[in-house]
Amino acid sequence: QVQLVESGGGLVQAGGSLRLSCTVSGSILTIKDMAWYRQPLGMQREPVAEINSVGSTNYADSVKGRFTISKNSAKNTVYLDMNSLKPEDTAVYYCNAVSWGYLANYWGKGALVTVSS
Repeated sequence: QVQLVESGGGLVQAGGSLRLSCTVSGSILTIKDMAWYRQPLGMQREPVAEINSVGSTNYADSVKGRFTISKNSAKNTVYLDMNSLKPEDTAVYYCNAVSWGYLANYWGKGALVTVSS
């Protein structure tokens, strides 16, 4: 089993920055890829950024150039640095982990990010 705990959400003005952290515990060696998703109120959950086992990253078009995903393996933590935030970035942000062989998919409980205009 893998446990994911997000932190760092909050309220920020448009144009500001926030850093989300996802601390991983449990069967860490079973994890292949990590990702951040978000779910605006009343809308579907959508992928934001992902990072794989060798550090390659992908981003949603809506956040390219503004968000950066990274990981610190020594701290078992994945980060999402969000800059130039916009009101449309307001959502609950979820940390996600996928195991090798895609046999398991884990989710954190989410962190609320609110961007005021």
